[in-house]
Amino acid sequence: MVGTQSDGAGRGPGRPREERVTEAVLRAVVDMVHEQGIGAVTMDAVAARAGVSKPAIYRRWPTKQDLIIAAAETRIGILSVPDLGDFRAELRFVLTTRLEAYRLPGTDRLIAGLIGAAAETGAVRGQYAEYTERITSETRRILERGIERGDVSPDTDVRAAATLVAAPLLFRLIGEQEMPDTRFVDTLVDLVARAVGPVG
Repeated sequence: MVGTQSDGAGRGPGRPREERVTEAVLRAVVDMVHEQGIGAVTMDAVAARAGVSKPAIYRRWPTKQDLIIAAAETRIGILSVPDLGDFRAELRFVLTTRLEAYRLPGTDRLIAGLIGAAAETGAVRGQYAEYTERITSETRRILERGIERGDVSPDTDVRAAATLVAAPLLFRLIGEQEMPDTRFVDTLVDLVARAVGPVG
């Protein structure tokens, strides 16, 4: 799946059934959200769609929100950006990978559902915040690497800049109801790089 690291990478042959169950459940969630919206996702419906038992789901994901976040993370997950020697190139890598994920069917409804859930109180809000911290971690890392290299200003607020990178694609997709494209990515790379670049 786009933009994620496989949880099964490097595993031996010992748990193929466990992996099949996990994949079937998360695929069922993504398909249901794409077809009917996030409101259609219940543990009963997912179990029936995936052909697994409810206890098998609850062992992996204790709550519906855990399950939905896990499904979203198959689309919008943690990136691994190689050191390309240039902040602009690494920023383009991040944005292009995210763009590919946003273009997949159902991703927009998954994200919109998570944003809606984030407005709630208690554990749900905390789970969403933890998820966003994970998926922006690599953006913070390339900013820090750019500071060390000298192509990002040393006084850059890394957290604020990571938000600046993440927000435009999401707002174009969810708020403006328009699919972002490569031209938009090019514009963002230029704007962000100029905003955080060294002065002078």
